Amino acid sequence: MQPHPDDPAHVAACDACRARVSLADLDVDLGRVWTGVAAEVWARPVGAIERLAGRLLGSPGLARALVTTPSLVVSWLVASAVVLAIGVVVTRSTGVPWVALLAPALAGVGIAYAYGPGIDPAFELTQTMAISDRMILLVRGLAVFGVNAALGLVASLFAAGAAGITLGWLVPMTTIAALALAAATLARSANVGVAAALAGWLIIVLAGTIPTQDLATAVVQGNLIPVYAVGSLACLSVTLYVTSNGRSGRRQWL
Repeated sequence: MQPHPDDPAHVAACDACRARVSLADLDVDLGRVWTGVAAEVWARPVGAIERLAGRLLGSPGLARALVTTPSLVVSWLVASAVVLAIGVVVTRSTGVPWVALLAPALAGVGIAYAYGPGIDPAFELTQTMAISDRMILLVRGLAVFGVNAALGLVASLFAAGAAGITLGWLVPMTTIAALALAAATLARSANVGVAAALAGWLIIVLAGTIPTQDLATAVVQGNLIPVYAVGSLACLSVTLYVTSNGRSGRRQWL
């Protein structure tokens, strides 16, 4: 005769039963947890930036999803600004265009961490909105790219000699951001997107530096502009294709 699952002797000898009893003892009210998360993300007052975004995007829900972008929070922006500020100081003291070298990498990392479960506190809530994953992903990606490009341009103004090669790093920045977006979406992993962006930019920098022993040549390689353009279009096409299945659950970032 099989022992009763609630028999104390059976529970003491069965790992699964002990785990079940432990979970029951926790008495977690998931409804209260969900309500707390919803209140924290959605119930905060609508600020001026969100109000403007709502007008431009024509959707208050999409505007709220935009302002909750993980890589657009104040702490992330401060960290990016600090890295570029250090790049300005080093550029002015060494003459090496570190701002131009750092900006594409920062944009790629920011794009990879712009959307997806595990990194986005509002991810589950955005799934309940009448807005496609693709729309949220692309709007956030464009916003992160724009902010990082603006930070890089401001930093270039203070980096002696770097202003003349601004266009040089904006072009590869577009490609690296598109690569991060495509890799993270295809692999359903933000970390894969970061790795792809950093590896891609490192390869470009090394390929331009090794023959001339000059880091600046990695940024001003005009002959690579057609390659950057093709690469950006290819990566964006991959992103659009991968996100074409809507909310099926199979194409979302993990």
